[in-house]
Amino acid sequence: MENQFPLYRTGIGQGSHRFLPADSSKPCLVAGVIFEGVPGLDADSDGDVVFHAMCHAITSLSGIPILNGIARELIRKDGITDSAVYLEKALATLHPQKIVHVSIALEGKRPRFEDKIDAMRAKIAHILKLGIKAVGITALSGDGLTDFGCGDGLQCFALLTTVENAT
Repeated sequence: MENQFPLYRTGIGQGSHRFLPADSSKPCLVAGVIFEGVPGLDADSDGDVVFHAMCHAITSLSGIPILNGIARELIRKDGITDSAVYLEKALATLHPQKIVHVSIALEGKRPRFEDKIDAMRAKIAHILKLGIKAVGITALSGDGLTDFGCGDGLQCFALLTTVENAT
């Protein structure tokens, strides 16, 4: 029986990393935006927790391992550490699904996200080929309740909504 209505799916993913020591020269990259005044994140890649959470959310939709498969191979074979590249590769695994909305929830005492939320939304919208209104981001300090809330690292949850049109 053919699908008569659009099919909506929801994928969820999480990403988290600890900060490197304060004297590290690695930049802190979150949703493709550089944050000054904090060290980079401890990861084989650039450590972008937003893009990593989005890749995991795509894996939950496609069943294809992105960070534990495609990205690992890109690091090993080609030395590619740019998480935006991983996200682009992940997007190619979704066909015939199309992302129509993304919601991002960040937790971390540092850096301060407020001034760069629009830049992060724009970067995500550009990569996903969405309007900026289809990208939501919330950022919480964590109030010292977790390692992230104590400033030791960052955590991100990503929720993606996809649609697959009727055939």
